[in-house]
Amino acid sequence: MVWGFAAAGPGQLTITESTMHSTLYQKDNTRSLLSYIVAYHLRHFDEDAGRETCVYPLPEPHDLFQASQMKFEDFTKDLLKLRKDLRACTAEVEKVCSVSSEEHLQPFKDKMEAFVSRAKQELEAQESQLKETHQTFLELSVFFSVKPKSGEKEVSPNTFFSLWHEFSTDFKDLWKKENKLILQERLKAAEECFRQAKEKASYSVKPKHASGIKAKLGMKI
Repeated sequence: MVWGFAAAGPGQLTITESTMHSTLYQKDNTRSLLSYIVAYHLRHFDEDAGRETCVYPLPEPHDLFQASQMKFEDFTKDLLKLRKDLRACTAEVEKVCSVSSEEHLQPFKDKMEAFVSRAKQELEAQESQLKETHQTFLELSVFFSVKPKSGEKEVSPNTFFSLWHEFSTDFKDLWKKENKLILQERLKAAEECFRQAKEKASYSVKPKHASGIKAKLGMKI
């Protein structure tokens, strides 16, 4: 598995096409590369790290899993079925209007013509959006250098988002652990500040008594 990382700015994290293996370790084998990236991002770019307001910077693993289950072929089939049903509905409306007397046409004719017109517009918009989404997805897979699996004509959502699901799952596990560690460090620091403040408050300075010949003469006077 190859992953690329880049800090995009405060509170942001960008995964790039540069190749970095997620299981690589530092020279001393104390932590993986991914663990280092997570920790560095939280400690240098996330002001809410260790707090409840800290927001996970990547898509949720569950959302990526859901995306991996989608198929463009299924969406295309659904839209084709809708277009077929709309044609049948249009034909049925025209048939009813053709055999109905003028006095019985309204308001049926106007209402159904408005319905069919609106349905055509919405269907065309859905078809256009699906085409654009499909093209954007293919460009995205090229950007991340993801190749089709054997037997695939093009990269499928399952191939692409399964990789992201695995990555986001690993990332979030480490993100939770690092956030917990940061929280513990902050609590420890707060306890230390409280202890020092308590010690300072309990420390009393005794007044220094004057001594020497001058002081003794003053006491006698």
